[in-house]
Amino acid sequence: MKYNHQWQLPLCAVLLLTFNACNYNEGKSTEAANTPAADVTLAKMEETPGNGVVADSVAGAPAPPQDNGQEQQQQRQQQPQQGTVQQSPAPNPDWDKKIIKNATLSVEVKDYTRFNELVRAAVKQSGGYIAQEEQNESDYKIENAVTIKVPVDQFDNAVAALTPGKEKVLIRKITSQDVTGEVVDTRSRLEAKRQVRLRYLDLLKQAKNMEEILQVQNEINDLQEHMEAAAGRINYLSHAAAFSTIQLSYFQVLNPQAKDISTPPGFGKKVLLALGAGLEWVGELIILLLTLWPVWIALLTGWWLFRRYRPAKRIIAAPPAPPAEQSAS
Repeated sequence: MKYNHQWQLPLCAVLLLTFNACNYNEGKSTEAANTPAADVTLAKMEETPGNGVVADSVAGAPAPPQDNGQEQQQQRQQQPQQGTVQQSPAPNPDWDKKIIKNATLSVEVKDYTRFNELVRAAVKQSGGYIAQEEQNESDYKIENAVTIKVPVDQFDNAVAALTPGKEKVLIRKITSQDVTGEVVDTRSRLEAKRQVRLRYLDLLKQAKNMEEILQVQNEINDLQEHMEAAAGRINYLSHAAAFSTIQLSYFQVLNPQAKDISTPPGFGKKVLLALGAGLEWVGELIILLLTLWPVWIALLTGWWLFRRYRPAKRIIAAPPAPPAEQSAS
């Protein structure tokens, strides 16, 4: 079949135009469906410095296909994000971590006064306070034992500030205890006891005689006692978890030779030492006697054999007495 330019070429042109028109109408209908009716409003006249007056346009007029595709993609990206934000569960304040942290530190310092000022500055900077302090001084050394309470979020910073690299750290012990489960369990028990107490109060209103009133009142008093104990336990654990404890002891050696110098004991101490030495000597004697138990067994066995098999003593008879007559003559 030969190619006919007279009718085949116009036919192809008509088909192409029809195909383009259909695609344009489909895109326009899709944009109209996606555009809400409330957004179809008249825009105001605007003046631009370069282009002059811009004519009125409809806000819902069809935009180019590329811009519409970008807007739809942005809407699709925003919708999952909104859904994710709505589905995220609200935080439960009951399950906040409650961890009790404790530290034991022993430091040998070179300058007691300077380190004492450093301790005060570190406690003040961390927002804590000194709960207990005890200072002792002798010819050998001067030392101080301090109990420090600091917020739990400043615990690591406070420990690092109290153990600088220039000083000699003798003891460094850090422990932590998670009491979240105990706090939640105690709080749940407290709430359950509170509900039971409300029921007993209702029964107290319905009591008819004094015996029922006293019985219900005793149950209410027991519940109140347990509730106060649970509330106190919760407060203690919450405070212990909010403020960590640091047991710090630091000392400076003043005279190393004074460590070997011993003061003479007094009379009372001498008496105690004598009693202790006597008891110690008696104990050593008892141990010695117990150690020689084979000798004692051998001696006892020999004594028993001697008593068993020793010869009998001979009895010598006395001579008969002379008669009285012969003696008289």
